Amino acid sequence: MIKGLLLDFGSVISKSLFERHELIEEKLNLQKGTLTWKGPFEPESDALWMSMQRDEITERDYWRARAKEIGKLVGQEDWSMIDLLNAMGGETDYDKILRPEAVETIKLVKQAGLKIGILSNEIELFTGKAFVDNLPFLNELDTFYDATHSDILKPDPRSYNTALENLKLHAREVLFVDDQLRNIVGAMKCGLKTLHFDITQPRACYDYVTSVMNIKK
Repeated sequence: MIKGLLLDFGSVISKSLFERHELIEEKLNLQKGTLTWKGPFEPESDALWMSMQRDEITERDYWRARAKEIGKLVGQEDWSMIDLLNAMGGETDYDKILRPEAVETIKLVKQAGLKIGILSNEIELFTGKAFVDNLPFLNELDTFYDATHSDILKPDPRSYNTALENLKLHAREVLFVDDQLRNIVGAMKCGLKTLHFDITQPRACYDYVTSVMNIKK
């Protein structure tokens, strides 16, 4: 029986920047269609994404490059992800940022008396401390692991084991959800149940989560 749910944050709980191209272009006064990289939505046209999938670069490297690229489009050099998000007006509208399916599932898991947690490599690094501190479901979490201030990143086994210790559950009792295959493989090696999240089908993925956890909506 699965007694706990452990979620990645970026693209799993929050909408990916691939899904927010139009918002970025609008906020930064860029012509519609300026941003052409589409990651998993059109992998064959995104060479940098494919390089990340082959483990030639890290996920942090990918988003650093995209933030810098967007910065140059508006005359700014060496933009970080936080610079980009601040230029968009700051990540304050959680209704537009968070997947409603994720927020709903977190609520359902808690109502069912099960454990819920986040295991992420870079929430604060990409969004800033204020965004993290004001997450609407932060107080509902049984564990919150963000490797922003740590050298222990997924798929390092220590990251999963720390989250499991906080949940006070065995690996076989926890379902881990992540959009990056390398992190799924790392979780499987630690004995966790897993779901490789497809960001092109978020509703189907969360329906699967509630189904295997035997949670009624």
